[in-house]
Amino acid sequence: MKIIDVICSAGRTGFYFDDQRAIKSGAKADGAAYIGEPKTAGFTSVRMPGESISVMLVLEDGQIAMGDCAAVQYSGCGGRDPLFLAKDFIPIIDNYIKPALIGKEADNFRELAAYLESLTVDGKRLHTAIRYGVSQALLDAVAKATRRMMFEVVAEEYGCKFEAKPLDIFTQSGDDRKTNADKMIIKGAQILPHALINNIKTKLGEHGELLLEYVAWLRDRVLRLRTSEDYNPIFHIDVYGTIGAAFGNDNYKGMADYMAKLEEAAKPFHLRIEGPMDVEDREKQMLALAAITKELDDRGINVEIVADEWCNTLEDIKYFADHKAGHMVQIKTPDLGGINNIIEAVLYCKEKGIGAYQGGTCNETDRSAQVCVQCAMATRPDQILAKPGMGVDEGYMIVYNEMQRILAYAKAKNL
Repeated sequence: MKIIDVICSAGRTGFYFDDQRAIKSGAKADGAAYIGEPKTAGFTSVRMPGESISVMLVLEDGQIAMGDCAAVQYSGCGGRDPLFLAKDFIPIIDNYIKPALIGKEADNFRELAAYLESLTVDGKRLHTAIRYGVSQALLDAVAKATRRMMFEVVAEEYGCKFEAKPLDIFTQSGDDRKTNADKMIIKGAQILPHALINNIKTKLGEHGELLLEYVAWLRDRVLRLRTSEDYNPIFHIDVYGTIGAAFGNDNYKGMADYMAKLEEAAKPFHLRIEGPMDVEDREKQMLALAAITKELDDRGINVEIVADEWCNTLEDIKYFADHKAGHMVQIKTPDLGGINNIIEAVLYCKEKGIGAYQGGTCNETDRSAQVCVQCAMATRPDQILAKPGMGVDEGYMIVYNEMQRILAYAKAKNL
């Protein structure tokens, strides 16, 4: 089944592009906006509307396969590709990718994805967002051409044994971390709340006191609102390097002492801390995360560290996993480019015995979230992210419903 056309449309994402450097430097929230000067190349304001590109591959029998190009909320920092604006990149797809794909047989996803990864423009690899969206469409094209669901294609081509079991879904609150936590608890989210702790003064506290209070509040809220004692969610909090900024990036004892307090406040629930420090360098970040992981393990502090910043590509994920830089690695889906890299990253983490968190960003689309679920149901990471957006209900619905469709289909086919 040949690809006979490639069609693009500009779209919006479920959230925004935010200038992380400006926010860390003190840009102040003003309602849904931020007040301050942008500090990252390409940004015209601290917060900009998120943009996407929908890629439609027309097959010769008239079927249309779809994927969405999208980039993370904090684009252009932490070693990532630059800001992704549709007007800048639709011409790249039209002029370079479209002629490369027309006439290709949609019969093998891995081969098509490898071909896409090899394409260059002016000697440079394609933007990660382009590879992300086009590879989604390629997987969908192979699934449609072979009359299967996408997870079946992934399972067969990568040698995965499909299990008809749901995956744990991780929900993110944004700044409305109390009201949205209630939504998560009511819906029975297995992992929560992310919490967006990206400012020392207003969210962490100069000595960590604000986050400590929030964790205790969250514990009490779950105990109050849960309808069954069997509901025991994991607390997963992203601190965006603020613990290191407050206590010292190389003060592993001090950070561990603080995390021990957080662990106690969270009990009886398990706690994960994502991105405890950000040292603005890939190797230094790996070493710092490996050191804090060892400190916690050696002292028997039952808090899991999750790697995020500076762990963006498949190569980065292998590097962090090989050095035990964290108990879990976030596979931030748009940052890896082609979804073939996401699949391989999950499988590599599982092989190395490190937690695989197939994440992403609030700044994606419904389509990219659905394709990610299809991949995850074949590879079975430890948790997947509810996305896009920060409203909880919408992202959770999209991811949960796609997972349930797969489970129902698998049951009907006795897979």
